[in-house]
Parts: sequence; C-alpha cells; structure tokens
Amino acid sequence: MPQNRNTAAAWRTIKAGSSGAEWGIAEEVAVEIGFNGEPWTVMMATPADIADLALGLAFTEGLIEQAIPDQDMDIRTYPEGVTASITLDPALLKNGAMRHRTLDGTTGCGLCGVETLAEALRRPARPSVKRISISSTAIETAFSELKKHQPLNSATRSVHAAAWCAPDGGVLLVREDVGRHNALDKLIGALLRAGQIGDDGFIVMSSRCSFELVAKTARTNASLLATISAPTGMALDLAKAVGLELACRGSENRAVLFGGGDGNDG
Repeated sequence: MPQNRNTAAAWRTIKAGSSGAEWGIAEEVAVEIGFNGEPWTVMMATPADIADLALGLAFTEGLIEQAIPDQDMDIRTYPEGVTASITLDPALLKNGAMRHRTLDGTTGCGLCGVETLAEALRRPARPSVKRISISSTAIETAFSELKKHQPLNSATRSVHAAAWCAPDGGVLLVREDVGRHNALDKLIGALLRAGQIGDDGFIVMSSRCSFELVAKTARTNASLLATISAPTGMALDLAKAVGLELACRGSENRAVLFGGGDGNDG
C-alpha cells in the first residue's frame, strides 16, 4: 500500500513548562484542493499524506469514482500552506460541473461548506457487494493494535487515526491527522491508490462515531466501522439505512456491537 509521505513536516518539538521538557506539537496547515486548475475546497489538516487526503475527500464527496494516477496529482508546499492540484478528464467528474464548497473546512468539521440540508443529509452510494461478518474478537484485536500504528500521536498526543483492518483484526494501514474526518479521508484515499477499496475488512478509528464518518465509510466495502466512543443517534440511523455495522470500545476494552448491518442498499 502507499506509504506515509512528508511525515517529518507533520510535527515539531518545542520546550514547554517550568522544566523546559520537550513536547511534540502536531502541525496544522491550510490545504487547497483543486481540479484542472480550478480551486474546489480548502481544508485545515496535518501536512502529511496530502495526495491521500485529496483523493479520499473527492471520492467520499462523490466527485470521482476511481483512483487518479500519481503523476496527475501535483502537491506543492508554500509558506501559506499546501496545494493539491488534480488533473483529469472533466468527464470523470461526477454530477456535471464541480460544486464549490462555500466555506473553509476546519479540522473538526466534515460538512463545512455544504450549502443545503439535502446535501448534508444525503445518503451515500453503498457498493453492492456481499460483506462479511466481523467478530467481537477481531474488533478487540484491532483496538489493541491501533496504538502501535500511531507514530504521530505517540509523538504529539493530539491527532486522530483511521485504520484499515483485515477481517481477523490485523491492522493493515493507518492514516493520522488532527481532524478525524481528514484521517478517514486519507485512509480511503490510500486504499483507492492501492486498488484495495473493494477489499474485505473494516475500519477502526480513535474518535467518536458521527453521521459524517458513517457516510464516508459507506463509500468503501468496509463491513463495519468501530470507534473508541459510541455513535450518535443519526450515525446509527444512517448505518442501518446503508447496511453498515457499528461498534465501539466498551468497559474492560470489550467491543460493543450496535445494529446497522441489515440495510438493503448493499
């Protein structure tokens, strides 16, 4: 799978406190994403794995349906931030003309810039494939392994992670970001670039489960989304509608499974 890139730029070390102890501080920069020379959106994100972020966000927003060759993605760093310029056949952009987001995307917002309630609450397209059952043991295994795959969070203690896991719970790929939505978009973008967006498996995240995370996960072949904290009511409703199982980490690190996998969209 694609490896992490530019992770050295993702954090810095400073001295803080009365003792002058060293602290790892996660970086947060503006990332402009555009297509064919036309800006689309600006996100606040950790400056690592920008190609994954751009591709994953475009995919989860429904602009594209397939990976884009690396040579068609131009990533540049400036004092003001980072730009990700994607060149592709305009016919490959979905929904006709590209829709602009009207607001900057913050690290904590998965719906910033969406203009109407209908857009915000749209049901995502779910791949029509047979998904597999994920056991509680597999989920607990993934949770226990996740920390070992979070080098940026180990250094800074301030970023989220999204992990792609094998059906048995083995952690295969992790992406980190100061924003949980960004971490998930980066993970999905990496899966696209590796040609593994349709593989069997599930996603584990170091955050609560919101509506937006369910919507993004539904664009993959993941059988389940497991998060540290419990899902919101709207997240449960959407998961049920699209046939996605949800889980969280309960007491004594035991997995708690919620309904949701009985939808009829996949």
